Amino acid sequence: MVTLNALLISALAAVAIPLADRQQRSWFSRLMAKFRRPSVHHAAPPLIDNDAGWALIHSENVQAFEDWISRDPEGLPRLKGEEPSLGSHILIELFDCDPQALELENSVGSAMKDAAVASEATVVTDSFHEFKPYGVSGAVIIQESHYTIHTWPEHKYAAVDLFYCGGTIYVDRAIEVLRERFKPGRMKFLVVRRGLQGDVEGK
Repeated sequence: MVTLNALLISALAAVAIPLADRQQRSWFSRLMAKFRRPSVHHAAPPLIDNDAGWALIHSENVQAFEDWISRDPEGLPRLKGEEPSLGSHILIELFDCDPQALELENSVGSAMKDAAVASEATVVTDSFHEFKPYGVSGAVIIQESHYTIHTWPEHKYAAVDLFYCGGTIYVDRAIEVLRERFKPGRMKFLVVRRGLQGDVEGK
């Protein structure tokens, strides 16, 4: 005759095996998640506003923004309902950066030039100036337009503008270089479409 204790032991064993299996899968899932790029489906997409004739696209979610701009070879694909434009101007706010990375003309200039090269822009020239006691301003002139920066090391903050025309710039690669060099804790993005077709053609 089966005792009550034997039944309890059998029941616990039956529960323990699936639990162990779930824990193993959970451990494996956590391991694989480290190698898996986050899916854009879990991130809020950029938002578009039309304000006083300006087409503005903004996002505070780095992953969502980078997934969007790397979606096709044009770098900044138009969102549904957007009017064509001659160029795109990305304003990037970088907060809580490594202050040492923002202090010197050489390091800031190198980061911006490397960002331009990484994005496959055609670099024409560059100029950077280091202010005393704090800050660096500079520009990389590219055939497709320009990349500019001003830094506030004392506030761990940098303001970057990436302005370009044409469909040959991989701007997501430029942003990745800036993230690696300046190590921001938080970023915000605003895209302004420049030279809207309706304005340029006088419609």
